[in-house]
Amino acid sequence: MDTAIQREFPVSHGMVLQFRCDIFNLFNHPNFGSPVSYLSSPLFGRSTQMLGTSLGSGSASGGLSPLYQIGGPREFQLAMRLRF
Repeated sequence: MDTAIQREFPVSHGMVLQFRCDIFNLFNHPNFGSPVSYLSSPLFGRSTQMLGTSLGSGSASGGLSPLYQIGGPREFQLAMRLRF
């Protein structure tokens, strides 16, 4: 579950200060990758990776870092913005 909370404060005529907090993977629930599908493997049917690392890693050829993939660890992001 991802969620966001924000609050806006009027500073002066036409200016607004906004505070925002984004939370990703709020409950820090583990998301496992696909299980091993080789019948000859002793790990057959078991998930050996988390979903974030099983989707690929961030490299020069593309892809996101496992930290930002679906199923990554809980993450908080704080932001402040001045609109005018």
